[in-house]
Amino acid sequence: MSDCETCVVRNRAICSALMPDELSALGKLGRKQVVSRGQTLVWEGDESLVVANVIQGVLKLSVSTQDGREQIVGVVFPSDFIGRPFGKESPYGVTALTDAEVCIFTRTAFDGFAKEHPDLQHKLLQRTLDELDRARQWMMLLGRKTASERIATLLIEISDRLGAVGCSAIAPFLDKFELPMDRQQMGDLLGLTIETVSRQLTKLKEAEIIELPDRRSVVIKDRRRLENIATAA
Repeated sequence: MSDCETCVVRNRAICSALMPDELSALGKLGRKQVVSRGQTLVWEGDESLVVANVIQGVLKLSVSTQDGREQIVGVVFPSDFIGRPFGKESPYGVTALTDAEVCIFTRTAFDGFAKEHPDLQHKLLQRTLDELDRARQWMMLLGRKTASERIATLLIEISDRLGAVGCSAIAPFLDKFELPMDRQQMGDLLGLTIETVSRQLTKLKEAEIIELPDRRSVVIKDRRRLENIATAA
């Protein structure tokens, strides 16, 4: 792959730590891959053969419970890194929630490159620590926040993450966007039933905080009130 300089997430992905010649060398090791909605890129428990930067789209990280149910443990957005460098097995599955595009590398090639480029390893460490912080915040959300606060937090998170798409995003957030997941998946992520998710979205709509033009579209009409609900806990 030779178009790293025109990549829309080049200034926010982990490879932003590289100099132009290093970026070119890394680009030769990778390839772009389109992942259709519902397609699994990485299977839970399988050998970790690939790693990837997300260029477009949204994917979920999930694990299976002992009784066979799926638990969504994370959502990744453009510029996020997926996979397990320097690891043998993937602790979770990675499946596209929307049509997506990734910049994919074999793990062995990426590991070898990273060992020779400390700046890239440092960026990986920073990203890992950021993910740890996000996981701790999510533990607080699941353990302490009410259903309405969880829904508001998720909507703000999606708005912020989708608003940062591209190297020169016009705004740091979006007030109109398509939900990358259905209500059942929102419930799985937030520890809520699908009925509770639907009820809380309806309450936000009736309070004129959001609009719901259809099952997937969300328009944030009063961002301040939505943020106040999200941070109330």
